[in-house]
Amino acid sequence: MPHPITEVQPPLEFLPPALNPLVLRGAQLILPAILRSRTTITQIEANNVETLVDLYQQFQTGKIRFLMAFRHPSADDPFCMLHLLSRLVPQVAKQKQISLTPPIHAHFIYDRGIPIWAGKIVEWLYPRLGGTPIYRGKLDRIGLRTARDLFANSTLPMAAAPEGATNGHNEIISPLEPGIAQLGFWCVEDLLNAGRTEKVFIVPIGIQYRYIEEPWEPLKKLLNELEENSGLHLEQGSQQTPGEPLDQTHQALYRRLFRLAEHLLSLMENFYTEFYHKPLGKIGEAQAEILTPSANQEFTSRLQALLNAALQVAEESFNIHPKGNLIDRCRRLEQIGWDYIYREDIKNVDTLSPVERGLADRMAAEANLRMWHMRLVESFVAVTGAYVLEKLTADRFAETSLLMWDMITRIKGGNPFTRPKLGKQWAQMTIGQPISVSDRWDSYQTNRRSAKQAITGLTQDLQTALQSMIT
Repeated sequence: MPHPITEVQPPLEFLPPALNPLVLRGAQLILPAILRSRTTITQIEANNVETLVDLYQQFQTGKIRFLMAFRHPSADDPFCMLHLLSRLVPQVAKQKQISLTPPIHAHFIYDRGIPIWAGKIVEWLYPRLGGTPIYRGKLDRIGLRTARDLFANSTLPMAAAPEGATNGHNEIISPLEPGIAQLGFWCVEDLLNAGRTEKVFIVPIGIQYRYIEEPWEPLKKLLNELEENSGLHLEQGSQQTPGEPLDQTHQALYRRLFRLAEHLLSLMENFYTEFYHKPLGKIGEAQAEILTPSANQEFTSRLQALLNAALQVAEESFNIHPKGNLIDRCRRLEQIGWDYIYREDIKNVDTLSPVERGLADRMAAEANLRMWHMRLVESFVAVTGAYVLEKLTADRFAETSLLMWDMITRIKGGNPFTRPKLGKQWAQMTIGQPISVSDRWDSYQTNRRSAKQAITGLTQDLQTALQSMIT
């Protein structure tokens, strides 16, 4: 399991991008081995790659600047993006007899928190691959200034995930953060101020994962494990009988999944009611018929109330008021937790007296414990009670089951980054039509109110574009 933080830490330093061509080439060469050993992905396909080829050609001839805004359903998305740029784009360029100057790569914006849990290797690697970090929960002037400069002046385009974090769903897009649109308008502004004529574009890129063979048998085993860990016993009649139609078997599995989800929900409602004094109304575990919209609506309402209560526990401990949606609140809590752990006001922890060090360690340990509530919530910000029922596929069933595995693993104190592998997958990427930021400049620059409207409109159009790529 991840090592719990029990001691105060020095401030988190900014990790400036320092692209190293040798490190990049090494990462490109070992990518197939990484895909085989660390993921379940056996094939990556992409539609409309010629659009990216054309964009890179225009970029390299000084006509445009662009940022690739990619979907972020999985922690494997960066591998897909690296494969797209290092292999698929050069292949299509060669087929079209278009000469592109290597490396075909991009600077990418990543969450400064990733190296905290991913370790020193990632902290060393990401800058050398051209990554630039940013804090998601506060105004990060250094991070924004660096990303802005790269967008306008680097020899490579940019890439970022506008959802800000994974949500575990292939077919649900979380609300996009407005920072991508703002970066686009800043780039237009910087170019105009420098007397340059490049046009600025944001390119939506969809990513979806599909199991090559529907993993119903591994899902049954996973469901058995989750039920056992939750103290549930398999009900009579839940097993498939010989000759039973497949759709009835899937419905039986869905009933088990829903029963498990409701059982966990009841346990957590009791937990937060009894120990954190959050009165959460409960609906009895016996449902009249779970394969109905009303049952799922009730479940969704209870889940949202639970997530809100869990965040309140963490917010009250840090003495902050709820602000924004669940995702906004998670990011704010994450940042204030880091502020208690990675102390900006203590430049050298070794200079503290034993008593001061003990108090600082106490605050760091307590902050880490309070952030546990937020970590539970952030895995479920996109979960609805109807997602699986609306489309009872193995993919949706697997996504929901794995999110429940994440939750149970966190509760048990295990490592949520060692998910079980249910089967081989293929990744489908779709390159959307570039969205011109330059064409929206006039509406942006009028006044502050119109700028906000332009950012909102661009963000919504990007969200619509990414949503349209879901199949």
